[in-house]
Amino acid sequence: MVKCKSLSQWTRIGLVGLLSSFLWLVPQVHAQKLELKLLASGLTAPIHLEELPDASGRFLVVQQDGLVKLMGADGSVQPAPVMDLRSRMLPLANDFEERGLLGFALHPQFAKNGRFFVSYSAPLRDAAPQNWNYTRRISEFTAKTGNTVSVDLQTERVLLALDWPSRKHNGGAMAFGPDGMLYLSLGDGGAANDPHGNSQNMAALLGKIIRIDVRRSEGGEPYAIPADNPFVDNPKAAPEIWATGLRNVWRMSFDRKTGQLYAGDVGQNAYEEVDLIVKGGNYGWNPREGLHAFDKGKPGTAGAVYIDPIAEYPHDQGVSVTGGFVYRGGKWPSLQGVYLYADYAFGTIWGLRCNGDRCTPSEVVWQRQGGKSMWSSFGELNNGELVLCAFDGTESGPGSLWMIQAAE
Repeated sequence: MVKCKSLSQWTRIGLVGLLSSFLWLVPQVHAQKLELKLLASGLTAPIHLEELPDASGRFLVVQQDGLVKLMGADGSVQPAPVMDLRSRMLPLANDFEERGLLGFALHPQFAKNGRFFVSYSAPLRDAAPQNWNYTRRISEFTAKTGNTVSVDLQTERVLLALDWPSRKHNGGAMAFGPDGMLYLSLGDGGAANDPHGNSQNMAALLGKIIRIDVRRSEGGEPYAIPADNPFVDNPKAAPEIWATGLRNVWRMSFDRKTGQLYAGDVGQNAYEEVDLIVKGGNYGWNPREGLHAFDKGKPGTAGAVYIDPIAEYPHDQGVSVTGGFVYRGGKWPSLQGVYLYADYAFGTIWGLRCNGDRCTPSEVVWQRQGGKSMWSSFGELNNGELVLCAFDGTESGPGSLWMIQAAE
């Protein structure tokens, strides 16, 4: 059973466990069962879908291997990529791979300025600590748009270069908030159990969600720190930090109606979780995993307040959460306001509804019956309809896109 909690009532101090018998649930509101319609196939490891803001019905399909492809409204994919980052990326392994091109976000004014942002794995820079694995680049590029879309790699402007201690726990989600700021998720850097203690270290950006202003430069950096970031006045904290205590937020999204930020945080040994991210929030990794004390975790900071997940599920129901979106489309009224998320490996899709910080228990809305599609990401179209990105049976092999619709 997927458990779902109330954010405000269930916030606790220190390790979780003492108050579990007093927790309550919002009354059940049933979510609509889903059907999935194949939109496109023949892709390679798609990790993001973005519709161009030009009413053409065309999409940018972002692949983990470093290619960005242009897809027409009919699902046809142009053979030549819009962008090929492979020459600037760390070569990827043939086995299970968490590195690569991991995040992508169009600037809110992309139709006018062509700016977009990516997060990818580059070779380890010379100044990096010895024996570390790679350097993560958060970069801006400029695209030429029109009947065709193209990107000159020479337009790259590196905003951040972060050295990574292992090939694991990269995070990688990118999204512009309704405030116009760019939010990025950065995993704890691995390996198992956050051995470097990054998630609770306020001087480190790893294990965090950060928030930066890419509209201007400041203090010699190619971005500015928003004045209302929660830790700008704390000399012991990195001013970019928006939220902390996270292990590996692979995908996050803003509800286009309420502005709430939802995140799927991939767990360690036992639990996957979904969080509502708030300014200055601490989500408890690694003193705890989900709602549970983590036996290999480090003691939490004295007086730390940990915010509970709004949903969690154990590893007999899935092993890697893929955060999704709140449905705000117009085609399926029964799905309106339902947050959809999935498990990458098991293929299950759940739905829940939140009203402020009160959330209903999650329900299974789609269950895989055969097949091997692994849900790597969700995409939100300009009209609020939702699409699923899938790896079809292998970690780096063929991939597909699926349109989400309500079952008849």
